[in-house]
Amino acid sequence: MKKTLFALTVAASIGLAACSNPGDEVVVSTNVGDITQEEFYNSMKDIAGDQLLQQVVVERILNDKYKVTDEEIEKELATVKEQYGEGYEAALAQSNLTEEMLKTNIRFTLLQQKATEDVEVTDEEIQKYYDQASQELNARHILVEDEATANEIIEKLNAGEDFAELAKEFSTDPGSGQQGGDLGWFTVGTMVPEFNDAAYALKVDEISKPVQTQHGFHIIQVQEKRAVKDYGTLDEKKEEIRESIVATKGDWNAKMAELIKGAKIDVKDEDLKDAFSSFTAE
Repeated sequence: MKKTLFALTVAASIGLAACSNPGDEVVVSTNVGDITQEEFYNSMKDIAGDQLLQQVVVERILNDKYKVTDEEIEKELATVKEQYGEGYEAALAQSNLTEEMLKTNIRFTLLQQKATEDVEVTDEEIQKYYDQASQELNARHILVEDEATANEIIEKLNAGEDFAELAKEFSTDPGSGQQGGDLGWFTVGTMVPEFNDAAYALKVDEISKPVQTQHGFHIIQVQEKRAVKDYGTLDEKKEEIRESIVATKGDWNAKMAELIKGAKIDVKDEDLKDAFSSFTAE
C-alpha cells in the first residue's frame, strides 16, 4: 500500500467544509487584497473541481456503508512507518502531507478496500487459477486489428506457412512482431484475462482461434509448458489465490460507478454538473 497512500490526492483531507454555501466571508486577508469564500471555492473548482467532488462524495457514500476503526488506521500507519524507516518524515515532506493527512488517506484507502473485498470467489475459480498459476507458458502470437485478417492468417498456418514469418509480416505488436511473435515465458496474470485464459487452455503447438482483447485479435501458439518450481499445494496457496482473484474482480472503478449510481446524486453547481456523468452513463 506504500505507493498508493502517498500518491493519493489530499482531497479527502480538504473536504468541502470551506466550500459549502460560499459567499463574501473572507478566508484570508493580505496587503494586496482579501480572498473570499466564493473566490476560494471557484479556484478549487478550476484546479480540481470534478476530481475533488468525486472523492468527497464517494467518501461520504463509503462512510455510510463501511466502518474503519482508529485501530485499523494506526496499524496501517505503523506498517507505512516500518516500510519507510528513517525516510518516513522525508516522504511526508516530499508528498506535502502531514501525518494527519496521511491518516486520512489511509482511512480512504481502507474504505476502498472494504468496498471491494466482499467479492464472491468460488472453489472452481480457485482451482482454475491454481491449475494455471502452477504452470508457466512459452508462447508466441500474431496480433492484428480485425477478426477477418486473423482468420486469413489461421488459414495460412493450417496450410503449412511459417508462424514466425507470418508474425513478422502481419503482427501489429511492436514488441514481438519482428521476433516472430515470441513472447517468452510468462505466468498467470501477466497477460490480459482473455489472452491468459485462451493461452492456458491450449495444448502445446496448438493454434488458437482468434482471441479478442483490448489490443485487437490474437492468434496464439503455446510452444512449451513447465511446472512452476516449488509453487506449493492447493491448500497452501488457496488464501493467496483467493486474494489475487478478489483484487482482479474487485475493480474499484466499477465499484465506484455502482456506488454513485445508487446514491442518486444531483449536482446543483452548473460548473460541476458533469462530474459524475462518466459513472452514470448507460
